[in-house]
Amino acid sequence: MNKSAIVLAMLALASCHRGPSKSNASGPGTSTAAPVVAPAGVKATNTSFLYLNGKGKVHFKHKDTDQSANFNLRVRRDSAIWLSGSLIGIEGVRALLTPDSVRVINRLGKSYFAGDYAYLSQLLSVPVSYPQMQALLLGDYQAAPNGTKPTVTTEGTNQAVSYSQAALLLEQLLSSDTGRLQQLKVSESAAQRSLTVAYSDFQKPTGADMPFAFTTNVVGQQGGSESTSATLSYSKVEVGAAHLDFPFSVPKGFKKETRIKK
Repeated sequence: MNKSAIVLAMLALASCHRGPSKSNASGPGTSTAAPVVAPAGVKATNTSFLYLNGKGKVHFKHKDTDQSANFNLRVRRDSAIWLSGSLIGIEGVRALLTPDSVRVINRLGKSYFAGDYAYLSQLLSVPVSYPQMQALLLGDYQAAPNGTKPTVTTEGTNQAVSYSQAALLLEQLLSSDTGRLQQLKVSESAAQRSLTVAYSDFQKPTGADMPFAFTTNVVGQQGGSESTSATLSYSKVEVGAAHLDFPFSVPKGFKKETRIKK
């Protein structure tokens, strides 16, 4: 397994996203759906649980890398994203993201990375933040910034909501029936790059009545050609207010890396 394939799959979710996102949860400790404050006529429903515990497989493709691995994901809303990637039961990568830090252990290379989002933003050439990672992993609608009026149209059984933010165009498809996000596309025409995140296989996770996407497919394009893709397929998702642990400690003797290697 590429020692950072799992982490890069997560980072791919935010690789074209700029600017802060809005938190639309109704509050911690719940597992019901949360209506979003949106323009008149827009029906958006976001998750509002405190904890998520999921597991499944991730398939990652980047240049000459084409690999699959098992993953375990834990989320505490607005506080922590914990991810472990393994093959044949042996953990290779563990990552912990908090609102102000990114830490990664590479057990195969006996090394670790510790940095912040400012450094990752510079590394990826695009701003990355914890709220963006959280919203994209959970499949939550992201409201337009204050002062920006989105364009709202109907496309079949979906609502299409789009707005510009700096040099980017953000387009989101919402289910007219459930209000859940079906697709997010972020494009920057000047740089000829785009990111499309598609959510599918909606099921009710354990602990909630709201539909949750058990499959998330990410495709990033640069100059009109596909450069990165990642598919996260969940086999199990549990949500609610039950406490989860986020164990993370650097083994003795591991070397600190100055960057996350691709």
